[in-house]
Amino acid sequence: MSSEAVTAPRPSKETPSYAGFLKNNMREYGMLISLIAIMLFFQWATEGRLFQPDNLTNIVQQRGYIVVMALGMLLIIVAGHIDLSVGWLCGFLGAVAAILMVDLSIPWYVAVVLTLIAGGVVGAVQGAAVAYLRIPSFIVTLAGMLTFRGLTLYVLGGRNVGPFPNELSTLLTGFFPEQIGRIKDPILGGDATISSTSLILGLAVVGAMLASAFTARAKQAKNGMITEPFFFFAGKTVAIAAMLAYLAYLFATYKGLPNVLVIMGLLIALYSFLTTRTTTGRRIYALGGNEKAARLSGINTERLVFLAFVNMGVLSALAGMMAATRLGWATPKTGDGFELDVIAACFIGGASASGGVGTVLGAVIGAFIMGVMNNGMSMMGLGIDYQFIIKGLVLFLAVFVDVYNKNKA
Repeated sequence: MSSEAVTAPRPSKETPSYAGFLKNNMREYGMLISLIAIMLFFQWATEGRLFQPDNLTNIVQQRGYIVVMALGMLLIIVAGHIDLSVGWLCGFLGAVAAILMVDLSIPWYVAVVLTLIAGGVVGAVQGAAVAYLRIPSFIVTLAGMLTFRGLTLYVLGGRNVGPFPNELSTLLTGFFPEQIGRIKDPILGGDATISSTSLILGLAVVGAMLASAFTARAKQAKNGMITEPFFFFAGKTVAIAAMLAYLAYLFATYKGLPNVLVIMGLLIALYSFLTTRTTTGRRIYALGGNEKAARLSGINTERLVFLAFVNMGVLSALAGMMAATRLGWATPKTGDGFELDVIAACFIGGASASGGVGTVLGAVIGAFIMGVMNNGMSMMGLGIDYQFIIKGLVLFLAVFVDVYNKNKA
């Protein structure tokens, strides 16, 4: 009997489907591409004025408090809820801070702590109503929105209260102090100078971000957890790093890094760590994905919802002080419409209206998409009516794409 050598077929190395991956993750990459495209469009439409360092500083300071509240709103939306009160809560807490510092002459650092505590208490009340009394968050926060609007008018008595102490104004609206000295601009040359401290700090942050991203990917590869093709990972990471490095250079050519940008950066890093590296973060996503399954698996869903609203209250207090110090006064109109920009930032950035989906980076990108659009349309001379129409259509399109993809899946 003749024997024939039978060779077992070698397992074929699976070729990654870039098209399939891009199709399944278009929302995540689409937001970054959209932000870059919108910035380039308005840079062209405004004849180069958008990327002027003073205008970029203005955008960052205008959107700082929106980004801060968007970080808190993201956790609430991921948990499957909504908070309509953040706009007027922000205005009310800014007014409380002004009353404490200006009318009652309480030291600014004590007033800041008291305002943050007040925000946490308000968030706790709303969170308890949603989590333990099972009142829909839409109703609770709608009632809160009306209440805080009335309280803002009451505590201010229809007047503007200010100015804020110089120390707080410098901390929240000033620029990172120059420690080394300004040096000649290596690009423009001549008499142009840049802030060396801000440039070094900005480039150091970019370097740390790159190192962290590639280290995390290496650990995932070691554990066999890679899901993102290296081409897309490297392209996205390098694009974000290059954009941040260029922005750091532009800020350095002006007055340096705005303090609000530093505060935002620290909070973004903190909440990115919370949502991706902690048990609490993973549980919030599990809660939003399927509350019943999360509860059956032993997760205390009520406590998570409660803490999400407490967190939102504290961030609203910080945002309220940022908004008021930027204006120089606490006014009865501060906070009007902020909740729309905050919620829109999360949805445009990829958060799902049904909960369980959303990223910190997406919420930040969404906030700056709205900010660049606001700034660019104003510089182009578009009327406020057209601005509202365009922003509404952008928000509708973002939610439509999310729902369409879910139904298609």
